[in-house]
Amino acid sequence: MKVTLLGTGCPQCHTKRYGPASLVRHGEVSVLIDCGSGVTQRLVGAGCPGGRLDAVLLTHLHSDHLVDLYQLIVSGWHQNRTVPQRIYGPKGTRAYVEGLLALWREERELRMAHERRPNLAGFTAEVVEYGEGPVVELPGLFVDAVKVEHEPIKEAYGFVFRADDGTVAAFSGDTRYCEALIEAARGADVLVHECFIHGLMKPVPGVRTQEGIDAVASYHTLSAEVGKVASEAGVGFLMLNHFVPAEFDREALAAEVAQDFAGPFAIGEDLMSYDVPTRTLTHGDAHWRLGS
Repeated sequence: MKVTLLGTGCPQCHTKRYGPASLVRHGEVSVLIDCGSGVTQRLVGAGCPGGRLDAVLLTHLHSDHLVDLYQLIVSGWHQNRTVPQRIYGPKGTRAYVEGLLALWREERELRMAHERRPNLAGFTAEVVEYGEGPVVELPGLFVDAVKVEHEPIKEAYGFVFRADDGTVAAFSGDTRYCEALIEAARGADVLVHECFIHGLMKPVPGVRTQEGIDAVASYHTLSAEVGKVASEAGVGFLMLNHFVPAEFDREALAAEVAQDFAGPFAIGEDLMSYDVPTRTLTHGDAHWRLGS
């Protein structure tokens, strides 16, 4: 199983950190988690165009996690996708996707008629709504959902991927410190976890207030907490992603996380990958072996 961080950013626009999205590959199976801004470009950069995806999993229905969903559908069609995009999401996903397709119906029909591509099914989507528990079973790969704490969003989930080679990868989704996630991720080979870097965001008159900053922090996991989560779950490797804010001091963040987690961890970057069985971390031309 291989995990690739496609986008490690947040709603802030950033040229190096695109919107939240991750890719899991195992054998011939490819699964996308979330559809943040720029995901279709990052998929191509990772060598897995959206036309090849076996499943799309949405953690919750916040805009920064699904804003490029229609772009994924149309670009997959252009990449010669011949079957509908299979989208798995929490309650409300079906209505959202139906509304999205309805919004673009006229443009889509004109495009299909004008371009005359034979793969019309590839320009559609099928939705499966899930709750806590099993989400999807694919060849050699099983995915379960765990409900996390991202109130006032009630339907928010993390995922646990189990491969037939025994490797396990857990994803936090968006959540505050969450005991249910810790239990679900216990002993996982890798935990991909969001990170709100506490103290960096300051009030700006006319832009944001301290009350607003505190509200955002209240439903994310603070940088002072994420090391504790990994330590309590006993994971083999921690990959930090979905950083709020997108700009921060990496050395300072690493020191903060290391206070609570003695194991190996990475401050995630877009297109950083972790090969779970070989414990190999890659980013661009750089490779790190993290031991046996």
